[in-house]
Amino acid sequence: MLELSPEQINAFNEDGYFVFDRIVDDPTAERLREAFDRLFRGEFETGVTPDEVNWQEGTGDPTLTRQICNGWRADRTIAGTVLREDFGRAIARLAGWPGTRIMQDNVLWKPASARPLGFHQDSAYLSWFQPSLMMSLWIALDDTSVEGGTLEFARGSHRWLHGEPEGEFHGPKQYKKYMERAAAAEGVEPEVAPVVVAKGGGSIHHGWTWHGSGDNNSIHPRRALVLHAISSEARFVPENLAKGNGPIYSRFKRLADDEMDENYFPILWTEDGRRTSGLDEYLAVGA
Repeated sequence: MLELSPEQINAFNEDGYFVFDRIVDDPTAERLREAFDRLFRGEFETGVTPDEVNWQEGTGDPTLTRQICNGWRADRTIAGTVLREDFGRAIARLAGWPGTRIMQDNVLWKPASARPLGFHQDSAYLSWFQPSLMMSLWIALDDTSVEGGTLEFARGSHRWLHGEPEGEFHGPKQYKKYMERAAAAEGVEPEVAPVVVAKGGGSIHHGWTWHGSGDNNSIHPRRALVLHAISSEARFVPENLAKGNGPIYSRFKRLADDEMDENYFPILWTEDGRRTSGLDEYLAVGA
């Protein structure tokens, strides 16, 4: 169970992120790595294709980080982790939300020699729903290192001015460029901290915290599973559906209202004890 102490909450509020030595155990990490193999081969256990498939075996650029979004729809092993109730409770506590729903997951695989991921702020892409804050739980499935291009945070950057999306995300030549520009506008020297943890460790970060990762200069892959969570009360903003990654996820908007359909953005936990009906039945199939 993921539980947060008052000290951890205070550290998160100060830095915009918090690093955990352990989030999932070794057997879970191994099962998730096996699920990664299936997904990137194009094997979707549920028969449902993920919402975004940005790399597939045999056709993907070997120098880029492999990415699939919403693997939970395609593979119940992924779903069993990103839909955990205790994750939803912990994130809601940090964000001050009455509950938590999943906006998407990221299945990330950075192979040896892969290029960087540009520094960015997640919430800059999310004006298509409100409240647009997103909180992210990042789980390392390999031991991480600076040499291996691990996740990096700009400490305290969630308190900087909120910007618009800028620059290239996959493989930029100067992956810290826009973060450093934002820091200069704040009149601060950015303090960049890498997430160095063993397999099964990870972090939670605020949606306005600048983060990215450098080249993988090691001989090992760097795999990670990410839960991107939003408030249980989030709703679509129709006039902004064409912005950020709204064009991808606005197709799930219902015809008659702006509510976010729980079939596509299920609720993990609420303070009054609610969780999307059918989640546990979905996870139990084939268990």
